[in-house]
Amino acid sequence: MPYVNVQITREGDTSAERKAEVIQGITRVLEDVLGKDPGTTFVVIEEVQLENWGIGGMPVEAYRRQRIATT
Repeated sequence: MPYVNVQITREGDTSAERKAEVIQGITRVLEDVLGKDPGTTFVVIEEVQLENWGIGGMPVEAYRRQRIATT
């Protein structure tokens, strides 16, 4: 009984339709690669406010600004 927790930042196109595609895709990968039963596969998507997400020791927005400035 696989349980997959997907965390994404709350931004961009996170419509119900897009989330359904993510759930279907993850379920399909687990079935194809590991032979897991889709009927017992749980996929949970959690949306995290952007200000609550950090990368490299800084809030994601600051990290992205830094990356843009160095490219």
